[in-house]
Amino acid sequence: MSKSFAHTFFFGKVLFLVPFLLVFFGCDTFFGEHVWLNAPVEADNAHDGLILIKASKVKNSSGGTLSYLGTYASSAKASERPQLRAALNYDFSMGMHEVTCAEFKSIMGTTFDERCNGEDSDLLPVTKVTYYDAVLYSNERSKREGYDTSYSYTLTTFDGNGNCISMEGLVFHPEVDAYRLPTEAEWLMAADRDWNPSGEWNAQNSGFEPKNVCSYPRLHGEFCDMGGNVKEWVSDWLGYFKDTTITNYVGGPDGGVLGERVIKGGSYRNEPSAIKLYSRGDVYVVTSAAKSEYLGFRIAFGKIPGAVWMGRDGKARDSRIIPMASATNIKNAFDTYRTMLVFRNDVTGNLAYVDYVNGTLSVTEISDSIDSYHPDISPDGRLVVFCTGMEGVSGKSEAYIRALSTSNTKPLKVKVDGNISIPRWRVLENGDTAIVYVSDAGNNKDDGEFKSKSTWMVTYGNGRFGTPQKLFDGAYHGGISDDYKLAVTGARLLRARVAPAGGTLADAHDTVWYNGEQACNVSLATDGSKRVAFLDFGGKTGAEFVGESYGTHERLLIADSTGKLIKAIASPEGFSFDHAEWALNYVSPDPDGGLIVATLTNANGAHTKVVLVNVGDGSILDLVEGDELWHPSIWRKKIYVPETDKLDPDSAGVYLRPSDKWESVIMRYKMELLWKYRDSANVVILGSSRPMFGVTPLGFNKKFFAVNFGQTPNSIYMSRDYLNHYIFNHMKNLKYIVVSLDIDFWHKVDGPYGDNFFYTDFRNYPGYIYDENHDFWKDGYPEGLLEFTENSVGSSDERYYMKDRGRYSNANCGSWREEPEIEQDSLYLDEHRNLIDDSKDALLTIIKEAAKRDIRVVGLIFPQSPAYAETGAFGRYGLRRSSAEKLINELKSLNKEYPNFVVMDENKMGKHDYTDMMAVDEDHLCYGGSVVLTSRLNDLLLSWEAKK
Repeated sequence: MSKSFAHTFFFGKVLFLVPFLLVFFGCDTFFGEHVWLNAPVEADNAHDGLILIKASKVKNSSGGTLSYLGTYASSAKASERPQLRAALNYDFSMGMHEVTCAEFKSIMGTTFDERCNGEDSDLLPVTKVTYYDAVLYSNERSKREGYDTSYSYTLTTFDGNGNCISMEGLVFHPEVDAYRLPTEAEWLMAADRDWNPSGEWNAQNSGFEPKNVCSYPRLHGEFCDMGGNVKEWVSDWLGYFKDTTITNYVGGPDGGVLGERVIKGGSYRNEPSAIKLYSRGDVYVVTSAAKSEYLGFRIAFGKIPGAVWMGRDGKARDSRIIPMASATNIKNAFDTYRTMLVFRNDVTGNLAYVDYVNGTLSVTEISDSIDSYHPDISPDGRLVVFCTGMEGVSGKSEAYIRALSTSNTKPLKVKVDGNISIPRWRVLENGDTAIVYVSDAGNNKDDGEFKSKSTWMVTYGNGRFGTPQKLFDGAYHGGISDDYKLAVTGARLLRARVAPAGGTLADAHDTVWYNGEQACNVSLATDGSKRVAFLDFGGKTGAEFVGESYGTHERLLIADSTGKLIKAIASPEGFSFDHAEWALNYVSPDPDGGLIVATLTNANGAHTKVVLVNVGDGSILDLVEGDELWHPSIWRKKIYVPETDKLDPDSAGVYLRPSDKWESVIMRYKMELLWKYRDSANVVILGSSRPMFGVTPLGFNKKFFAVNFGQTPNSIYMSRDYLNHYIFNHMKNLKYIVVSLDIDFWHKVDGPYGDNFFYTDFRNYPGYIYDENHDFWKDGYPEGLLEFTENSVGSSDERYYMKDRGRYSNANCGSWREEPEIEQDSLYLDEHRNLIDDSKDALLTIIKEAAKRDIRVVGLIFPQSPAYAETGAFGRYGLRRSSAEKLINELKSLNKEYPNFVVMDENKMGKHDYTDMMAVDEDHLCYGGSVVLTSRLNDLLLSWEAKK
């Protein structure tokens, strides 16, 4: 037996001397906001170190033991309100303590936590693990013990430390009996038994290092350290709550565009009063690639029957739409991440979409009361047009336009007289955008009935519609060629309208292709080749071309511009095609190639997959899976990258990976801002999330062109290095630097163990290494680097980073909070004055380098909650108030020796005039506060300008 499991076995024997211990079965216990029944527990003799929670033994009107997620407290975060009740009707097991260094080593062979290398470290909780690391541990332990695995994935990426930092195509399978992370509901059911973060064991875990797990014997089936030691990963995506009861709740179906995860509990760095049972995250966004010295995990075991997810729309579902293809798959197919897939969820009648630019593979469903069929993505990828009627069915149909985003904008009705079916976007020769549609998309088999219908076009721009224009008789909704010489359609017959040589569609003739046999799902290629894709019913013409008989829709057929069959692609075994459409804005380098998006129908007639068909080689890539997925449309952004022999396309501008950390996403957009405004900016803002939220570049006088480079996590060392590596070299018009003086976290260290990106994550990305290998382009900016950066993986919410030149604009106003969190001991820096001196030296380096270039520096102290004045701490991360006041005076005095530097103190030891309505939380301003602060900063710069 390994050393780690020997320890765990010891704990198990101490804790469980008899099979059944004290059980609170049937006892009502009041815990703050709720009354609940404890599920009985017993030793899990089959799984070393785990406790079996028999939730099925407690029954109520909801059908299981209740676990309470979230809170009704108005002071809690939006993602923690209101309270959700999860009824668990199944038994499951959970580790009595966090996974230790020794346990992790025994399964994975190593750890990424330097604390695990010390003497007597076996019982320390392993930290610095990503969610993906916990997934790999769970799967590996399952395999070692002969179980199936709870997680599947298609591709993994590791950083230089060995951490798994990307796992594409990751799917959690709750129906599998295996090791896994606990759900938030399961974690809370265990933690709620003896929650007491201010009690004995949390006191043992105070300070600045985690302590050994279960450092003394536990009794009665209690779980160790859930209120302290280290925070813990749980299985769930961060879904939002609703005041309801859900049986076997397992979180959100995905993590949204940011890929947010849930972490639970407190850590050794938190004061006990700041640790709340309902808390679900950290100071900043938590994604699967996040890791820290205060974050670990515990293991769970057991399948979850009838798992239920709840999306951000507040609707519970017992199934998910699961993305299958990774962002890398999409990049390989389309040569860009800037690809969008939209389709109809026929279960709900709503549109859903996947934006592959950020790699998190979130399926966003747009809740609507309007039935949504046949969506088509606009040429710029921002909008989608859809109709309320289906191909092949006559009757009333309207069309609407709406944004492809998470914003709650109402759809705009397409204003035309009469019916509008199968709308399709079109760019006219003069650059205007138009929508082509038909008056009816019903059965086209009867000539007279077909010719009584018509094809129309209406221009659209800036929310306004032009006058509808009739193009010709006949409902040709399968596509019109760029030169207007071919139009096609199909809803029983494959019809074409072909212009004579030198003519247009206005004087074209109508014809029926494919020998008059039944055909449907007709789509004209958008690449100018005039190839036509369609499906048939296993007819004679298709069988002769293929050389064998086949069933309905079991071949995707391709015809040339004359209607002659040139290709047939077989559907996967057990499936048939439906709803085939050529990819938009995509031109294949192979003239016989191309990409078509389609659905796959199983033997029961259910449309369970959306797939991408490679016309060139016939390969098929699964994009998403679900219950009933209809009418897909896939769009690729037209990209421009200058031809250059100076840049490596595999490295240049690649500052991010798919499904990456939030802080890395932010940094990727700071690099885009750098290259975009390198010749324009004369003011730069540097520092932590405080300036990132709190300074608005567009609020400055027109004399100043400001760019906000605020970043999290941050240290003064990172600001120093970013200036030296990039900003001083490329922003030649720079006149003013604004740097945040976050003195409450001047406890940070430089180097690999701090928050200096240029020591921590810098070498995980080809783009930064490439820059470094070229001496950060000190000899001159290489043409094309901006374009390579723009076309690299990013975020579908890039407007939040770019709209205001770097101010993060997706932060809701909250309050300063009456009881603000104190993340660190306020006395710590008194005992580590050298850390303050090191941070001060970094600031002096910035000031001196700026002076050499005749650049002024503003050291900006941001406002924090006035309530800190009632504590012993200066701010969120500590520093004794008397020490802070002395340090601020020292910084102000630097102006005597360095006249290019001035301190702008907007905190004033808490006696500032920034109101509750101007704050996000205890140390960040929201937009209203940023406007006030920026105005004052602007006045300071104007006063300097006036003296010149």
